[in-house]
Amino acid sequence: MVRVWFNHWFSTSYRLISLMKQDEEEELYVIGTNLEPHSIIQKVCDEWYAEPRLDGEEYIDYCTAFCKEHNIDVFVPRRNMAEISKNIQRFHDIKVKVMVDDYDMIKLLGDKADTYAFFKDCAQIYIPDYYKVNTAAAFEQAYEALKSKYRQVCVKFVKDEGGMSFRKITQCADRFQRLRVYQGSEILYDEYIEILQSQESFDDLMVMPYLAGNEISVDCLNTEQGLIAIPRDKGAARHERVFYDEKLLDMVKAVMEKVKLEYPCNIQFKYMEDIPYLLEINTRMSGGLQMGCMAANVNIPNIAFNKLLGKSVMWKQQKKELFVSYIEIPDIVK
Repeated sequence: MVRVWFNHWFSTSYRLISLMKQDEEEELYVIGTNLEPHSIIQKVCDEWYAEPRLDGEEYIDYCTAFCKEHNIDVFVPRRNMAEISKNIQRFHDIKVKVMVDDYDMIKLLGDKADTYAFFKDCAQIYIPDYYKVNTAAAFEQAYEALKSKYRQVCVKFVKDEGGMSFRKITQCADRFQRLRVYQGSEILYDEYIEILQSQESFDDLMVMPYLAGNEISVDCLNTEQGLIAIPRDKGAARHERVFYDEKLLDMVKAVMEKVKLEYPCNIQFKYMEDIPYLLEINTRMSGGLQMGCMAANVNIPNIAFNKLLGKSVMWKQQKKELFVSYIEIPDIVK
């Protein structure tokens, strides 16, 4: 039996844990922890604990102590991945295998501006125009430069997860009309600049053209047998289209050859005028990975688990265009 710990993950990791448990040789005993004690994830875990609100060195102390107390063999982190990777030797010292990539690469890819700079000389990869700013005056200059070339401008913090800080800048003159429609991530230019001007400086912002096409999320894993890459066209609906475009897959291969990530990752692109531009690279399993795994008939979480154990699992990817969706099924947590 292999004792596996998932620290704080998003709710769809319920399916990721289920997939990882589908092993022909090993019995997985999964222990879950979460900042949200009532998370549905506990239903697929064999043990469940609330997680403390700690950061930095204190969190690493908590993690290593938890591993020793619960005899953890494999740690699959999502929360504080960079800090855990930075301190990977502390886990190795207590014989814990950690599904996390190299710290320097995680740190680089966690900064969107550094990521774009890293790929700027790659002819196969399209990078959108962008400016990195940390003052209101610099934002105004960047906005005007981009607005002269593109229909709409967007902005987000350089260090962001899940697009929480993403905003589309609009200059709609009819404010009353805006009350009739759902605003989503839109914000008026005057309102945004007023907020920025209230701060002397702030964390770096990325200012770039708004890419109006569909978002493509590609779930990837490097294996001895080759690269698994499953592109999902997310669109605006609940269903997603799994498809295989050779131009896009060539870009994915070029990205993966440069970053050399060993464990599951997610590469995001967005189209503008039929060109897929690189958005970001997440060094973890994505929230929608289970949808791609179903369509491609390949179990990335389990293959990655075995890779961490030093074992190679043979796989055959079904490369067929399919639409995949999901329904919400209520369940009593406890």
